[in-house]
Amino acid sequence: MLSSVSTIQPLSMPANLPDDINQLKQIIAQLHQQVNDLSQDNQTQAEEISELKTQVEYMREQLNLSKSKRFGKQSEKAPRGTFNEAEQQAKAEPKHHKKGKQKLPEHLERETRVYTLAAPVCDCCQQSMHACGTQESEQLKIIPEKVSVIRHQQTKYACRSCEQTQTKSQIITASKPAQPIPGSVASPHALAAVVTAKYCDALPLYRQEDILKRGGLSISRTTLANWCIKAGQIVEPMVACFKQNLLASTVASADETTVQVLDEPGKEASSKSYMWVYRSGVFNAQPVVVYDYQPGRSHEYPKQFLQGFSGALQCDGYQAYDNIEHVIPVACWAHARRKFNDAKTASLKKTGRAQKALSFISKLYRIEAKAKDYSPDKRQALRQEAIPILTQFKAWLDEAEPQLTPKSYIGKAVRYTLNQWEKLIRYTDDGQLSIDNNHTERDIRPFTTGRKNWLFSKTVKGAEASAILYSIVMTCRANDINPYYYFEKLFAELPQRESGADLTDLLPWNVKQALD
Repeated sequence: MLSSVSTIQPLSMPANLPDDINQLKQIIAQLHQQVNDLSQDNQTQAEEISELKTQVEYMREQLNLSKSKRFGKQSEKAPRGTFNEAEQQAKAEPKHHKKGKQKLPEHLERETRVYTLAAPVCDCCQQSMHACGTQESEQLKIIPEKVSVIRHQQTKYACRSCEQTQTKSQIITASKPAQPIPGSVASPHALAAVVTAKYCDALPLYRQEDILKRGGLSISRTTLANWCIKAGQIVEPMVACFKQNLLASTVASADETTVQVLDEPGKEASSKSYMWVYRSGVFNAQPVVVYDYQPGRSHEYPKQFLQGFSGALQCDGYQAYDNIEHVIPVACWAHARRKFNDAKTASLKKTGRAQKALSFISKLYRIEAKAKDYSPDKRQALRQEAIPILTQFKAWLDEAEPQLTPKSYIGKAVRYTLNQWEKLIRYTDDGQLSIDNNHTERDIRPFTTGRKNWLFSKTVKGAEASAILYSIVMTCRANDINPYYYFEKLFAELPQRESGADLTDLLPWNVKQALD
């Protein structure tokens, strides 16, 4: 708030100045003091006015940015609900655009229905007609939640001799393969269906319970939740292999997001916990994704996870990733670009500093578009074209920073970019690095989508199971594998393996060859 108007009372000048020199000096001193007080008061008020102007401008920028996010083109293009989704998608297809009939994949199971005529007669000459070929067409058949039962019959064997000569006859029973959950009705197929629906399709367990009921099967949500926890325990050794593979690489990336756990010891139900995500470098031919649940967001969690890793870590500007032994943080240009985009949107100016910064960044991304499919050495060589652009951009940032209000969006964007500069330019030194961390953000997005549906985890065990199962799902996606078939494979094979057994044959890229 502005200070109140100065209450300093002006010194009244006597009608007749005294002849005494000391009295005159006293009056002059009082007048000097009064002038200094008024000057200081005016300076304070000027500073307060400037601060208020800055606050008003900042609030105006926030309002513009909020309006853009709420009413902008992006939000209008996205379906805003489930009930009108079909209508919105239908409108997106241009009426004049004609497509050929979609060809259904060859690998799908097919059933053939043959249609014949009993005794066709020619309309022209009334003679009988013979078959001369067929006309074929195909339709897609979808059977929702087809539920069936696997009946295990273990043959029993008895000794005829003992039956005749002994009072007790020995009976042996043929063994069956170890099951994922002993004594449970859950087969590998059932477990795969439940966890794929929840962790890949973001379908909450209560909805799965309703779907099963429609098929005449009553399985409670509690039972399904226990299945998910058990499923996580079964595949945990596989995720440990993923982690070993990740730590053995020289390039990794990381990101984190919040998760709420209701029954977490020592924490309120409304408090935040975190799901950390670590991924192989974007150019890794055998990528893995590992989710790691932790109760907090401190430096200790990535430090602990990355023990044994030595190389570059692509991440955002969060300081928790700094000062980890043998880890070199590499910043994300997409984050910097996002801040300048917000500044541009907030100012509602088509030209200006924000647009100038975005033009520099666009030039960097145009070079990356060319280098996408290059070898690491060739990619690094091409990136040398980015160095003059980066030099010009840095000089522009240094010149602009003193002229900007620190609290403005453009001021924050410039300061963020300068603070992260050394990390931002590191991608030019290694062709294995990416210009941004978008691939990891995409890997964390399915979790955030699922979180909107199931909102929270009930227990720590549930959150840990989610981390493990999301690791499988996202690693499957990174390797272009159907998660259901991979889960089915793991739930069938892992119970047969001894603890500490070699699981190399079950790594996604090895299983993919068998599935193909």
